[in-house]
Amino acid sequence: MRFWWVYFAISLSVLIPGVSSLIKNGLKLGIDFTGGSSISWIAPSLTKESIVEAFENQNISVSSVTLQGEMTTITTPPIDRNDYSQVLFKVKDSEGFKELSFDTVGPSLGAELIKKTFYGIAAAASLILLYVAYRFKNFKFGVSAIIAMLHDLFVVLGIFSLLGKYAHVEVDTLFVTALLTILSFSVHDTIVVFDRVREIKKQHAYLTFEEITNRAVVETMARSINNSMTIIFMLLAMYLLGGTTIKWFILALLVGTASGTYSSTFTAAPILVIWERLSKKLR
Repeated sequence: MRFWWVYFAISLSVLIPGVSSLIKNGLKLGIDFTGGSSISWIAPSLTKESIVEAFENQNISVSSVTLQGEMTTITTPPIDRNDYSQVLFKVKDSEGFKELSFDTVGPSLGAELIKKTFYGIAAAASLILLYVAYRFKNFKFGVSAIIAMLHDLFVVLGIFSLLGKYAHVEVDTLFVTALLTILSFSVHDTIVVFDRVREIKKQHAYLTFEEITNRAVVETMARSINNSMTIIFMLLAMYLLGGTTIKWFILALLVGTASGTYSSTFTAAPILVIWERLSKKLR
């Protein structure tokens, strides 16, 4: 733990740009949150301009048109089925055309989803804090685990804020699922380290707390890395070979898994050592 400042500097080098972007730009919200219509077609013969024109002829503004190979994804403000049918009538005879989906989310549902997302994350953090504090009979362990968890949360949020700004990546309900999964993975890895701290403390009470934590980190690091790598390899395969609908969901899990592995060892453990050191000085 002598080089705790290096570990924190590495974390800050990722967190500062991401959090700055998050404060300045926020996240690029998908229609799950903002409300709107999402339309998917296979339309190899249609250009982006012709698609926009077809909608605008029906007085429907187009928020975005994404072309991925032969598949086209269009987002608009909420539109009803009748207006959409008029657009569909104009384009359905184009060569190779096939309608895949048409979904509409109302703005009130989107606002409700944002509220529930915040409630879900707050509830998860509170329950994790109580569980870790109870399990280790020490509030410091619980708070250190929560700080590491928030570290991972803001790493993912910051990176997706930057992706939203520069690559127009939108976040949706799958992203919320990824965040909650990341929280559970993060605290799981941290608990493994803390549990080893507790065991070594029982067996070698003569060691200083810093020595105990160092030994716990060394003994659990190989396990944490091996466990994380199996998950990362699986996620990489899904990212490279999976469909476009889950691409950003998988990327969020990849970033969160890597960050969770790092934070359990190089964020939670140093915070615990520094806190213990300060507590002794204040006694």
